Amino acid sequence: MGRSQGSSGLGQLEKGIECVKYTLFCLSAVVWLVGTILFIVSAWLRLEPGFQEWIEFLDIGEFYIGIDILIVSSLLVFFISFVSCASALMEQQLALLVNAGLQGLCFLLGIIGTIVLLCFSTHDSAIQPLIKRSMTNLIVNSHHEHVSVVLKMVQENIGCCGADGPNDYTNLMKPLPSECRDSVTGNAFFHGCVDELSWFLEARAIWVAGLALSLCMMHVVQAVLSLILIEAIKKEEVAYNR
Repeated sequence: MGRSQGSSGLGQLEKGIECVKYTLFCLSAVVWLVGTILFIVSAWLRLEPGFQEWIEFLDIGEFYIGIDILIVSSLLVFFISFVSCASALMEQQLALLVNAGLQGLCFLLGIIGTIVLLCFSTHDSAIQPLIKRSMTNLIVNSHHEHVSVVLKMVQENIGCCGADGPNDYTNLMKPLPSECRDSVTGNAFFHGCVDELSWFLEARAIWVAGLALSLCMMHVVQAVLSLILIEAIKKEEVAYNR
């Protein structure tokens, strides 16, 4: 009777190990796929020529700090996903422990990258004073031809006027340029470029942040599954040695 119960318990334990093992394996494949998507989107945002020019013109390279961290994080995911798959299939405790640690590292990088990205891309974030500084400098130096071209391009394409609005030109005793007016109504744009540009950056960054946070959640699940598998393997070893 005791042997029968022990055999039944061991069988259930082995089934549980198989279930956790293949769940971890499949999740690793999903993480690899999401990591690949995150890398592609982040790299595209980082290297897009037209977008890069905007960042350079406005001197707001801080926007790229979070993107760079997430690119490094997604590259690390490529390697760690294979480690996770291998450790799950081998049922090797040390490999699983290393995998749990690497998942924690990826989680931290993803969270840090996302926080930094959102701190320099959203409305009412640290990016706004930087945009205001750049726009004010462009308006002050708009008598230079190159600066005037950049200022015109920004205001026409974004549909904004000045840093905080048309009053910036009045306060700096500068004439209101034609690109500050709606081509249909002739009225000056209500919003300044600080608001419009931060909304523009936010719309792009939010997708990257969403992918990164989803990946972070999966890293936590993978780490927990690795630790559960380690404990299950230990119990299996104890059961076999009895």
